[in-house]
Amino acid sequence: MSIDDVIYVICLLGCIGAGSYVRKIADEGQRKLVSTALGVTVVVIVSGLHSLFCFASLALGTATVLLVHPSKGHLVTFAVMFGYLVIFRLFDFHLGIPGHTNMIQMILTLKVSGIAFEKTAAWKRLQARDEQKKNDQRDVNQESLVEITDYDEDLQTLTAVEILHYSFNYIGVLTGPYYRYRTYRDYFEMPFKSHAPCVEATLEKLKNAGFYCALYLATNYLWPLDYALSDEFFNDRSFVYRLMYVWPTFWTFRARIYTGLTLSECVCTMAGFGAYPDESDPNNGEGPRKRYQHLKRDADKHLYNFTTIVNTRVLEVERCWTFREGMKHWNVCVQYWLAVNVYKLFPSKRYRTGATLLCSAYWHGFRPGHYFCIMGAPFYVALEDMWDKLVRKHETGTRRRVIDVLFWIFKWFAFSYLGEAFLLSSFGKIWRFYSSVYHIGYVSWAAMIALGLYLTSQKKKAERKKNREVEKAAGGDLTAAAVQKEKTQ
Repeated sequence: MSIDDVIYVICLLGCIGAGSYVRKIADEGQRKLVSTALGVTVVVIVSGLHSLFCFASLALGTATVLLVHPSKGHLVTFAVMFGYLVIFRLFDFHLGIPGHTNMIQMILTLKVSGIAFEKTAAWKRLQARDEQKKNDQRDVNQESLVEITDYDEDLQTLTAVEILHYSFNYIGVLTGPYYRYRTYRDYFEMPFKSHAPCVEATLEKLKNAGFYCALYLATNYLWPLDYALSDEFFNDRSFVYRLMYVWPTFWTFRARIYTGLTLSECVCTMAGFGAYPDESDPNNGEGPRKRYQHLKRDADKHLYNFTTIVNTRVLEVERCWTFREGMKHWNVCVQYWLAVNVYKLFPSKRYRTGATLLCSAYWHGFRPGHYFCIMGAPFYVALEDMWDKLVRKHETGTRRRVIDVLFWIFKWFAFSYLGEAFLLSSFGKIWRFYSSVYHIGYVSWAAMIALGLYLTSQKKKAERKKNREVEKAAGGDLTAAAVQKEKTQ
């Protein structure tokens, strides 16, 4: 592990340890100050002077959220925060900003622009309520058909201090998970943290993190990514070896990500952050989807979970059969942000999937590998969906299980092949590796798409022919029945 990774892990472990202390601070204002102070400390330790980039982006984003009218505030803040990434990464190319500072800036970008989207959505609900009252001339005390909460009102009176506390809260400041401002507020206003199984959940996640870390260290030692860049790898190794090398290197990458994300979740669970009663139906990143404020009255009588802050469902990613399912379980809190703020709000339904993936690639970075990997995913998903309809969808029993296993193997080859581009990063390295395996991934996928389109067209022709024969037979039966009826008469 590099020295940066060691510092990163130490900071995460320190944040986990601090959670037990922070959770027990009785005064909410003091707990908020302590949480922010810890967050700023972690940022400075990890980033040094480069932390000034994060503070500058927060200042710009905060000014935009507070000064721009809510009707346009979400769009302007989005442009400011994502535009700032250009400046940040240009300095990265020239100064070599630490990778963990990049992660801090990425999460900060989602938080600040996310709070602007929340504020605009709340403002629209308030406007709809006012318009409804005006048109219907409703009594002030009469219940509005537009559901308004105190949270909607409070978002319109946000202060710079509150945005600072939310953005630099030590929980999630390094690698997330992303959570809404509402989740942050609930942590300080609701009693759920005092009744959730914080220690038990943390210990369980720590066991998993230790397992992932051990796998990462072992596979990184046996199959280091740097070897895939060496002359020996290209000159002395066979085509099959080079092609199969994508499997262990991508597993190393997954194990590293699993370790970091699980430790980040431990920071949340130890502090009791993101704990909600099961009855509130919490969702990853979003928080409760049902009314939950009334549950605080008997908070000690509920069962709790930490679904809100679970960023990757590791077992589901590994065990699911298809690429499409795997994507749904990966980085789900960030996917929630993209779905709510980009996919659903994009004006063109035809292009919103592409726009969402492009936004994701841009958010990850400017290196070609990010675009090779993320923008290549929808093409494989389309291929997978096509063959699912052709050979898998209607199968059952042993035949279905065999097909499932084949889909699982192809899923991980696709993830690994595309993920290799993400890891190699630069166009030159990507092209050299893909050329050494004759671009077999793209070539085979193109061939499978062509074959799938041909088989699909043949299947449709056979179905149309069958339908015509059925209609013809039905017409013949009707004619025969009519003749028989005339004879009878």
